[in-house]
Amino acid sequence: MLPIDAAAHSSRWRRRHPVDKAVLGLGLTVLAISLPPWPGAALVLVTALAVLLGPAGVPGRRLWRAYRVPLGFCVTGALPLLVQVGGPDGFVSPAADGPLRAGELLLRTSAASLGVLLFAFTTPMSDLLPRLVRAGVPAPLVDVALVTYRMSFLLLDSVRRIREAQAARLGHTTRAATWRSLGGLGATAFVRSFDRAARLQAGLAGRGYDGTLRVLVPEARVSVRFTAGSLALLAALVALTVVLERPLS
Repeated sequence: MLPIDAAAHSSRWRRRHPVDKAVLGLGLTVLAISLPPWPGAALVLVTALAVLLGPAGVPGRRLWRAYRVPLGFCVTGALPLLVQVGGPDGFVSPAADGPLRAGELLLRTSAASLGVLLFAFTTPMSDLLPRLVRAGVPAPLVDVALVTYRMSFLLLDSVRRIREAQAARLGHTTRAATWRSLGGLGATAFVRSFDRAARLQAGLAGRGYDGTLRVLVPEARVSVRFTAGSLALLAALVALTVVLERPLS
């Protein structure tokens, strides 16, 4: 199980309905994209961090381990804005307003990523995917997502076991041995994934699979108080952005 999925299963908000958490987490993401980078996206970033580390109870170290990957993409996407190609200053030269645009993009994307992580850290996929059928998503599409979700964990476990076996046989002692082990890892994982898929298909057929995977979903109701509080928080962020932006304009 991935760390973020394990955190979602042990979250304080695990028993809340996904709609409650979607209003808050995805609402913060929408505000990060639609509001001005300063002060709107900055306020969203601070609010998302406060909710994640406070009411949601996400450990700071676990949050950083999950956040550093999208943050790296955010920084990588902002860096090209610092330079311009062509012009009187040469083929590649610093952009006139590059630092400002790069900072604005970094604020937007990093704040939006925290909004998505707020939803991911509090909502297991096993609670979300089965409910999508009730929301109008075709059942076969949800079934494929469920199977893919399950198979991804099996594949990661197989890769981990193969790497441990290669390391125990001194498969990573030299660079050449590492490349050989990497090739063997890819080939073995490829074969095992097809073998597991075939066994999964045989198991479903033996249990009378009729095109729909039926799973138990924990009972949960949409909390009017929680949703109303989330909407009030989002409205307060919009209002605060408007108030702080006026003196700057």
